[in-house]
Amino acid sequence: MGCHGISVITTLLISDTTGVEDQQVIDADWVSDQARVVLEDMPMSAFKVGAIGSIENASVIAEIVSDYPDVPLVLDPFMSAMPEGGPDDDEVVMAIRELLIPQTTLLLLSAVELARLAETWREPSNEDMLLIDAAHLINMGCEFVFVTGTPSEIHEVANTLFNETGVVRQDNWPRMSGTFVGAGATLSATVAAMLANGLDIPEAVFEAQEFVVASIAHAQRLGMGKLVPDRYFWAREPDVNH
Repeated sequence: MGCHGISVITTLLISDTTGVEDQQVIDADWVSDQARVVLEDMPMSAFKVGAIGSIENASVIAEIVSDYPDVPLVLDPFMSAMPEGGPDDDEVVMAIRELLIPQTTLLLLSAVELARLAETWREPSNEDMLLIDAAHLINMGCEFVFVTGTPSEIHEVANTLFNETGVVRQDNWPRMSGTFVGAGATLSATVAAMLANGLDIPEAVFEAQEFVVASIAHAQRLGMGKLVPDRYFWAREPDVNH
């Protein structure tokens, strides 16, 4: 993607290709120190926030990104992939809603994750609340909401981008067989890289989807669980026999 990624560890995951079993949340002071050191050392072109782990971490991250209002923030809170943590989970979701979403340039959620998040401000519903819920998040201050797995034909996967005007774009892709680990994180990281390269949001979202679809098409079975997208498909030598 033409970027150099700098990592700040918020939580250590015990996981394999079948999923996440447990996590060890990093102390908020350590999260802050990791970030402040690298931010003083080099300029950043984009932020991508994934698993947060705790209310304290959400608070620290919100404080850090507030010091860089001109740097785009892609928020992919990774909620559905994390192990259930009881009431603390709800408190972390609330912290994300109150502290981070108002500062977010692009919030990336699956349709399932959006419905879960929406239950922090409304009752569960069997109605199609997608547009209403996205609009609510945008009213909180989030600039764009990108929802994956929105309603579509059975043989397709639809992803929909919203802003204050409503639907900005909807992209439909052929549904591929199998289940994949890391596809969502690949998508959000690629969007962040595209923004760092100067693309606007709608174009960055489309380019990232194209990259992820190709990565999934070249996915590898490295373990006994889900398939792993090949993010280096473009660097492989073509097989001359096929």
